[in-house]
Amino acid sequence: MPRSMDPLVLGRVIGDILDPFTSSVSLRIVYNNNNTEAINCGELKPSQIVNQPRVEVGGHDFRTFYTLIMVDPDAPSPCDPNQREYLHWLVSNIPATTGPSFGQEIVNYESPRPISGIHRITFVLFQQLSRQIVDAPRSRTNFKTREFAEANNLGLPVAAVYFNCQRESGWGGRRM
Repeated sequence: MPRSMDPLVLGRVIGDILDPFTSSVSLRIVYNNNNTEAINCGELKPSQIVNQPRVEVGGHDFRTFYTLIMVDPDAPSPCDPNQREYLHWLVSNIPATTGPSFGQEIVNYESPRPISGIHRITFVLFQQLSRQIVDAPRSRTNFKTREFAEANNLGLPVAAVYFNCQRESGWGGRRM
């Protein structure tokens, strides 16, 4: 597929969050409460993503480890993303062919709750050089995926998936 047709390019995930890369490992994100798979450019409602998803990481060698990052580059609003990138989840040392439950959770899962606009909720998978210690960031706000990858010697991603999410009608608002 031409780079210009790549959904990560069209959705500006490549550019806003990541540098161009070639996907080399499968990454599947499924929210169990409704068995809905997150797909590039798809849409999930906040009520569908309350609970931590099931994540399936590909790979071939059980001695290979991965780091998974979940961010929202549009927080708190796409018009004013002054918290870009908001970190929703961070897991390291995930063995190939498994998922985050086999890794080390550095930052626990926090369900996205967009208050305005359409948010791109993005999962990024990096291959580690070996099992490693990863320090938790100081804050969930203003996380920088590129800087984190560089500081932890992760290189370019090996997979990424994003979906769109926006406030559901009837959520929030005034109470009578």
